[in-house]
Parts: sequence; structure tokens; C-alpha cells
Amino acid sequence: MSKTKGKGGTPATMALTKAKAEFTLHPYDHDPGAQAYGEEAADALGVPYERIFKTLVVEVEAGLAVAVVPVSGKLDLKAMAAALGGKRAAMAEAAKVERVTGYVVGGISPLGQRKQLPTVVDSSALDFETVYFSAGRRGLQIETAPANLIGLTRAVTARIGKAD
Repeated sequence: MSKTKGKGGTPATMALTKAKAEFTLHPYDHDPGAQAYGEEAADALGVPYERIFKTLVVEVEAGLAVAVVPVSGKLDLKAMAAALGGKRAAMAEAAKVERVTGYVVGGISPLGQRKQLPTVVDSSALDFETVYFSAGRRGLQIETAPANLIGLTRAVTARIGKAD
């Protein structure tokens, strides 16, 4: 059952609700001028950067894929490609990402995307009882167990993050 602090109603929250997964919503006041959305969420919620995960979409040989990494670092594109059995990965174009996922940049959730994409969650998520990630809009984070995120996205886990 969900514990909400504010309104949700995004495809991501609906996916968790449908799966009967426990989660908590954490709304915060989003600054329209913010560029580092994950860091903004961490600072607003008082959560360590290592526990807030950003959702990035990349192009690999087989098409688009989703990387979920802590906001405390960067995505290692070579490690991401390797986790999916490929050699190369590159960041996908923002307009294409928004069209395919149904979310806007800065509010992309790994859950509830228009099309299920291959997903890799950084294995550091397993170090925490709960992790935070976008609920599908700027100014709203989901907190849930890493197993919920990994299970619902059918993700593989691998070390795909690297220090900033």
C-alpha cells in the first residue's frame, strides 16, 4: 500500500500501485531554473545524493535503453553497453527520449514509460533499504525498495555509475 505525501497520479505511481508495491511519494518545490534535477531533489528532500537515482536514456546497438544511476556520479557509457551485451552507448537525444518515454526531461521515471525499454540499475541501489527516483514529473520523487524498481522494470543490475 502506498503512503503518499501529496498527489501523484503519474504512470510511475500507477505502476507501483497496480503491483501492490509499497512506496512513498515525496513532493518538493521544483525551481524552473534548475538544471541538475536529481541534485535539486536531493537538496530539497534532505536525502544523500547516493540514494537519489536519475533516469537516463541511451542509444545502444539494439536501440534505446534506460540507465538508472545515483545523482552523486555519472553514467559510465562503456559499462552500460557491456551490461546489455554491447560495445557502445551514447546519450539519446532529449526530444526522442520524451517521445518514447512519455515523460519530460527532468521528470523521466524508469517506471510507467510508454514502451518498456531494456533497463540497467546501478548495483549500488542494492546497498539501501529504499531508493528515490522520479515519479514522472519534476518536483515529485518516489521512495521504494530497490527490489520494486528492479522487478517492475525487469532490470539487470551492474556497476554502471562512476564518480563525478
